[in-house]
Amino acid sequence: MVTIIDQFANLNIGYQTVTIGEVFISIIIIIAAIIIGRFISNKVKRQLHDVVSANNRELIVKSIYFAIIFAGLLIALPYLDLDLSGLLLAGGIFGIIIGFAGQNVFSNFISGIILIFERPIKIGDNIGIEDTLGTVEDIRILSTIIKTYDGIYTRIPNQTLFTANITNYVTNVARRFEYKIGIRYSDDAEKAMSVMWEIIKNHPFALKYPEPSIFVEDLGDNAVIISVRIWSPSLVWWDVRTELLWKIKKTIEENGIQIPFPQRTVWFPEGMKNDVIIKEKVKV
Repeated sequence: MVTIIDQFANLNIGYQTVTIGEVFISIIIIIAAIIIGRFISNKVKRQLHDVVSANNRELIVKSIYFAIIFAGLLIALPYLDLDLSGLLLAGGIFGIIIGFAGQNVFSNFISGIILIFERPIKIGDNIGIEDTLGTVEDIRILSTIIKTYDGIYTRIPNQTLFTANITNYVTNVARRFEYKIGIRYSDDAEKAMSVMWEIIKNHPFALKYPEPSIFVEDLGDNAVIISVRIWSPSLVWWDVRTELLWKIKKTIEENGIQIPFPQRTVWFPEGMKNDVIIKEKVKV
């Protein structure tokens, strides 16, 4: 440790014999780094315009720009014959220490950069991450802010987000929902399905492609189960789902078709049935 401190304290960064050609090459490298840095940072800025907030976007752009400039300086310095061995050694030691201390921060930072470029989600998307369901409010460098459907803001570290299974409900332009509607065995199932078809066909946000489907799915204990599958635009699917369900319920009832309640029929042997009637009369 003392040797490292001595090398850092006695660091020699004085100029040696440098030719004009070497100075010219180093200047060209630095200018090229500036040009490349501006080009890449401007391109990244355009790509992130609708992805992250303005503050985070500027932070990312400036970090990329200065990183490229720094890389250009590191490439150019050897042409000036600067002795930076002690500085690089000390910097490497400090870098290792900082790396161990902030590995979670660094991991979240790298995960945030990958998420921004991969774009599995963007601001305004309705997503599900494990037990968290809500809308993406902001994608930051270290974390992502989710506003749940209960109005609660949740901060999720980008490392967790990067390794989790993300369900994006609005990436696809259309989303399907399904009803299972039971009708009485005495009702006309074909008439019920015809009524449902008319309701769906007349709704402006019930998509014709992919085509909806209506079919008898099961013969239950108390009802004939009709399955109804409908596609609608992802951004309005919840409103369409709730509206159509109520319209179907009202319309089939207006056409004399009822949704049955669970019921049980109890059969008694003939002798036991008479005993029950007699006992009831005795109680009266």
